[in-house]
Amino acid sequence: MPYRVRQFKRWWRTRQDPFAAVWPEIREMIESDLAREATSIFQDLQRRFPDHFTSGQLRTFQRKVSDWRKETCVNARYELWTLRLLQGKIEEDEFRSLFGSKLSQQDVSLLLDCIRYKSIRHRNRAVAVLAKLNGVPIPIISKILQAEHRTVRGYIQKFEEVGASRLADFSRDIVKKANCQDYKDALFSILHEPPSLFGINRTRWEMEDLQHVMAQKGFPISLANIRQIIRNAGYKFRKARKVLTSTDPQYREKLAEVTRILSGLTDSQRFFSIDEFGPFAVKTQGGRALTPPDQQRIVPQRQKSKGRLTLIGALELSTNQITYFYADRKSTAEMIELMHLLLIEYRDQSLLYLSWDAASWHASKAFLEEVALVNGEEYRSAHQTPSVVLAPLPACAQFLNVIESVFSGMAKAIIHNSDYGSVDHCKDAIDRYFKERNQFFIEHPKRAGNKIWGKEHVPSVFSESNNCKDPHYR
Repeated sequence: MPYRVRQFKRWWRTRQDPFAAVWPEIREMIESDLAREATSIFQDLQRRFPDHFTSGQLRTFQRKVSDWRKETCVNARYELWTLRLLQGKIEEDEFRSLFGSKLSQQDVSLLLDCIRYKSIRHRNRAVAVLAKLNGVPIPIISKILQAEHRTVRGYIQKFEEVGASRLADFSRDIVKKANCQDYKDALFSILHEPPSLFGINRTRWEMEDLQHVMAQKGFPISLANIRQIIRNAGYKFRKARKVLTSTDPQYREKLAEVTRILSGLTDSQRFFSIDEFGPFAVKTQGGRALTPPDQQRIVPQRQKSKGRLTLIGALELSTNQITYFYADRKSTAEMIELMHLLLIEYRDQSLLYLSWDAASWHASKAFLEEVALVNGEEYRSAHQTPSVVLAPLPACAQFLNVIESVFSGMAKAIIHNSDYGSVDHCKDAIDRYFKERNQFFIEHPKRAGNKIWGKEHVPSVFSESNNCKDPHYR
């Protein structure tokens, strides 16, 4: 064997702990009889293992046992002190002598309040910081708190970086993406378009597809935040007649045209969102209402209708004013009547934009001929009326038709839970609702408050992220 190898082995034997293999057993012997001397224990080891232990190792063994006993006593004191701290039995005066200038009196009071009066996450942070400042080793703190070493180190590091006040502050400085308006607008602008426009071969949106397209647009977001945004807006995946996605292949072009008109609207121009409400039967209506615990409100499944109502309305977006009338049905004749009603009411304007969904009677041949007639110079000079421009919405895009929001609020306020005695009584309630609503927006041009007559599902403004159509309003 080479000399260097023999020399290394000889050095390694001197560095090795000869008591490492039997130390757990030695520790049990010491703990079972704390008064027993190290010499007596070493002699027992020599009798049991005569080939491993020699008399020359006695002094090393005595030193090892002495160090272990000192360490055990110190750790026991640290554990006892940390337990007292955890139970809130250490007063502020005791910290003055322990920490001196390391910690201000205000920080001491704050951390002790976290231990005594706040939740476990506040308590663990405060205990970790105060114990470390007192010299308690991190393994002992982790043992007392039943926490990982790295967790305790994280508490201490944060305290060193931001101080005690921020250590106990769990409020978020960053707005969650689910509450960020930019992310909401981006998500709804995607949700309102068919997946095929983004190269996705699906007929409806999936959460993973929405996440992928959002990332492509520069808005990376988790699936949980996407679900939260959709849930907060009241969106759900519904059957075909209540879909949330427009299937119009010209969706983007029509939306861009409506947005362009609204962005350039002048004081002498008016933009109207037009739709029909009904027909609905005047009878006892169901709905959610406060009910005594011993009563159950009942709505007959079969009941005789007192009549039917259909409402034709137009919402002017600049002033939030509703123009409406009652009709017998939905047809081209009613659309022509509404247009003439608006021409008379807004004859002091220069241009009226009419916007509605893709119902057949909204773009019939007879109606388009009537529009061409009222736009003629001869008609306008004779009747002193403004010109009319049509701004149709994309197909299956009720969420863009702002008047749907107003109709939903009206239905929730005076149709649900109603039992009007006649059609005239129902008309009186509707007339009063819209009269009060129009008067309020004359006095307060900006939308304000959640009045009884204004419980719209969403604010009545044109926005691509709105969901104006409330599927429960009927």
